[in-house]
Amino acid sequence: MTNTSSSTNRLSELSGEGVSVWLDDISRERLRSGNLAELIAHKSVVGVTSNPTIFDKALKEGDAYDDQLRDLALRGVSVEEAVRAITGYDIRWAADVLRPTYEATGRIGGRVSLEVDPRLARDTERTVAEARALWWLVDRPNLMIKIPATQEGLPAITRSLAEGISVNVTLIFSLDRYRAVMDAFLAGLEQAAENGLDLSRIQSVASFFVSRVDTEVDKRLEKIGTDAAAALRGRAAIANAHLAYELYEEVFATDRWKALEAAGATSQHPLWASTGVKDPAYDDTRYVTRLVAPGTVNTMPEATLEAAADHAEITGDTVRGNYAQARADLEALAEVGIDYDDVVKVLEDEGVAKFEKSWEGLLKNVARQLGSAD
Repeated sequence: MTNTSSSTNRLSELSGEGVSVWLDDISRERLRSGNLAELIAHKSVVGVTSNPTIFDKALKEGDAYDDQLRDLALRGVSVEEAVRAITGYDIRWAADVLRPTYEATGRIGGRVSLEVDPRLARDTERTVAEARALWWLVDRPNLMIKIPATQEGLPAITRSLAEGISVNVTLIFSLDRYRAVMDAFLAGLEQAAENGLDLSRIQSVASFFVSRVDTEVDKRLEKIGTDAAAALRGRAAIANAHLAYELYEEVFATDRWKALEAAGATSQHPLWASTGVKDPAYDDTRYVTRLVAPGTVNTMPEATLEAAADHAEITGDTVRGNYAQARADLEALAEVGIDYDDVVKVLEDEGVAKFEKSWEGLLKNVARQLGSAD
């Protein structure tokens, strides 16, 4: 049995290094049972992320949604509106649970993320319209709207921020795209300032995906089949994330940023996403312990959170000072035949497709449950 005190200490140590611990999961059962409040109190959790897969799973378990589904069925709402009502309800509740954290951290922590319909990932105008609708629906200051970092998503990010909507930028895989995301963030805040908005109330994180990079690169290394390729397994994701943090340090030291900071803005924190280990050969806390750096967020599935609480070895900053090694690792991968640009393109395309598939699954699940609730 896990010792509660030692678990708390490990996660507290992680928080003490400047890493915000977020839970990558939500369900109405977790909310009504008080489990989320418990994680906040005892496991250093200061934020929550969600996605269609998470909601689909929650709806398939237990009876927490039965009453609302029955009401929605009686009202004859569309399936898509039912999904918005169901997800909005949970996100609003979670935001209220995290509101004290939001206030205690000067509006930096205590955030809850809700994703726009991923089928809109290649449509700027509709993404902005959906972001506005979700922001209005949940109506909580500690909400973040998740917008994918596709080429079409970049202007949607800027426009949403310019209107005072806090944004969680998701599905970032490449360093070039991450730089473009930070530029979109700065442009959004500059426009928000021109619009007379209070910049201190606008928050953003940039969700840089981790484990999926190793999954894709390791698959390609295995196909190459040489000893040199085999020696590079598990190196890509950490190197990519370390260099992303180097970019973060570079951008948020510029005069452009300092002018916004002087006007009350908070930097867009890097968020490590996809931190659950996919390969059982790897330590189950590798994407926690090797991505420790100040000003970051690590959003963990519950299994990863519990593993980190139980046995993560927090040894201080494991990112800064490793940039040269990270560059060397990516160069070595290129030398054995790994095409970085192709890897990140495939991952973005697959990421959008997976999110779309999850959304379709959620719609079908809700449609089925609405029918059985009649």
